[in-house]
Amino acid sequence: MTKPYTGGCACGAIRYEIAAEPVFSNHCQCRDCQQVSGTGHGSYMTFASRADVTLTGTAKERDVVADSGNVKRHGFCPGCGAPVHLTFAAMPDLFTIHAASLDEPGRFRPQVVTYASRAHDWDPLDPALPRFATMPPA
Repeated sequence: MTKPYTGGCACGAIRYEIAAEPVFSNHCQCRDCQQVSGTGHGSYMTFASRADVTLTGTAKERDVVADSGNVKRHGFCPGCGAPVHLTFAAMPDLFTIHAASLDEPGRFRPQVVTYASRAHDWDPLDPALPRFATMPPA
């Protein structure tokens, strides 16, 4: 890796720096991601180890039960409301960021579309990306 991934919320109260490369980058079209993003999908980068993440500021958190039955925890800024990160009870080492929270969002390179079964015609995504009806197998 040449430089860390940095970013945070819109007002700067929450910041992160990640000294690793993502292990998974996706657009997700599940209903939860639609509601969190306010559009037809959310875009994410997932990192394998929370040990590679430096996080400053205190996020407000909200738990959601995913289709799998596992709990995912959304972290967002209590001041500006911007979504910043997600963690997963079943996979506690993973740390996921919202691609739009990056200081350089152009570094996001999606690999796949997940939950394509919940896509809306008005939110087309790159047709060259592999699509999965739900989450791909691990």
